[in-house]
Amino acid sequence: MLEESLFRFLIGGLVVSTFATLGDLFKPKNFAGLFGSAPSVALATLGLAVSVEGPGYAATETRSMTAGAIAFLVYTSCVCWVMRRYEWSALGATTALVPVWFGTAFGLWYIFLK
Repeated sequence: MLEESLFRFLIGGLVVSTFATLGDLFKPKNFAGLFGSAPSVALATLGLAVSVEGPGYAATETRSMTAGAIAFLVYTSCVCWVMRRYEWSALGATTALVPVWFGTAFGLWYIFLK
């Protein structure tokens, strides 16, 4: 368990630093947080999954992460569209459209991952 935590810490730190550096190269600087968090957590999780559970389990995790990313893309696209079209506040649009995110994620799970 200690080795697993250390591995996760080292790999996660290295990947976060790499993606944060990449994010610093792009403008606007808001991308630094995006590049620093999600990809690094996903890569550290997949690396750990391969080493502990094997490649079959990691493949399932990868498909699940892909479905989640697609659902998030649909959600953020809908939020942007609603905010532009109807001039909603960010809080109102993001809160009201959470069911779109969950609906898309569970729909993809039901169709492709079940």
